[in-house]
Amino acid sequence: MKKVISSLIFGSALLAAAGNPQTFTGVITDTMCGANHSMNIKPDEKCVRECVKMDPKKWKYALLVGKDVYVLSDQQTPEKFAAQKVTVTGTLFEKTKVIKVDKIEAARAAAGNTGHSH
Repeated sequence: MKKVISSLIFGSALLAAAGNPQTFTGVITDTMCGANHSMNIKPDEKCVRECVKMDPKKWKYALLVGKDVYVLSDQQTPEKFAAQKVTVTGTLFEKTKVIKVDKIEAARAAAGNTGHSH
């Protein structure tokens, strides 16, 4: 019985560790094109939307961070941010390269230009 309880506690600790939301800043893209929108559909935001609409079961909205492409669990919100720089708050599942999205918002301007007065 002790073994079962310690396994449950350990398993819960792993889930809790995996569930810590992080922030990722990148550009909303699609899994077909990734960083290279070569479908001759201009502008890029139209390309992103059209690629996903072509086959939503196969092509997904994703976040391009550097050279890495992460599929987003939320497939509605990214449409309005297509080809834009955003900040995604969520949990990254490393093995599947999926971010479980908590929030997507337009990336803020450079530090120092936050619009807040002190």
